[in-house]
Amino acid sequence: MLEVQDLAVNYRGVRALGNVSFYLQPGQLVGVIGPNGAGKSTMIKAMLGLVPTASGVVKFCGQVLKQQLRCCAYVPQRSQIDWDYPTTVWSVVMMARSKHTGWFRSPNHQSKEIVATALQRVGMWELRHRQIGELSGGQQQRVFLARALAQQASLFLFDEPLAGIDKKTEAIIFQIFAELKAEGKTLLISSHEWGKELSHYDRLLLLNQYLIANGSPQEVMTLDNIQQAYGAGLQSQLLNESAETIYVC
Repeated sequence: MLEVQDLAVNYRGVRALGNVSFYLQPGQLVGVIGPNGAGKSTMIKAMLGLVPTASGVVKFCGQVLKQQLRCCAYVPQRSQIDWDYPTTVWSVVMMARSKHTGWFRSPNHQSKEIVATALQRVGMWELRHRQIGELSGGQQQRVFLARALAQQASLFLFDEPLAGIDKKTEAIIFQIFAELKAEGKTLLISSHEWGKELSHYDRLLLLNQYLIANGSPQEVMTLDNIQQAYGAGLQSQLLNESAETIYVC
């Protein structure tokens, strides 16, 4: 189980994330949604110890998460990655095996097989020798999905994996998520995507500096909750959307 208790972050004396608490069970796909600037990325980084926290404890399987990051695979937003760095698809995914083989040792046969399998699962095997800067946005996201798979983690944290991707990549991502769920993995996905995509999640966390709602998509995506998170101006827009394109009860 992943447990987050009273997690809070301040930036220059201003509360960016306020006392967020929740827990995730193995085999769950959980989405974190909210407007831009809501603190979704900040929360994930705080969970991993990548930004200072004002308070809070994050545990995985009863132990502090920061002390067992080998169990966790984290995929940041594409905008935070240097795509001009001269490296190949194969090398990027092989980086996931460095903690297993050592930084200055050649990868063993097992690691090579794991990386090859990960690339095949996301449909990037044929492009394994391509420079990452030559790939499309969707292909780049699939490379980092393969890198996460190659870590063989128990906990997966993805920050905006659906941003700027094609439908083929989206379908591959959700297929991989379903397979990881079936393996008993725990997945937390930050996203601002709405519509039919929300039906893929077992639970949603609706966030805007603090946790507004936590539950099934039907329980969370009510007009009252959305108004709290996004403001009153969005409510009239939602009322004009069809039920097929927006997921609101």
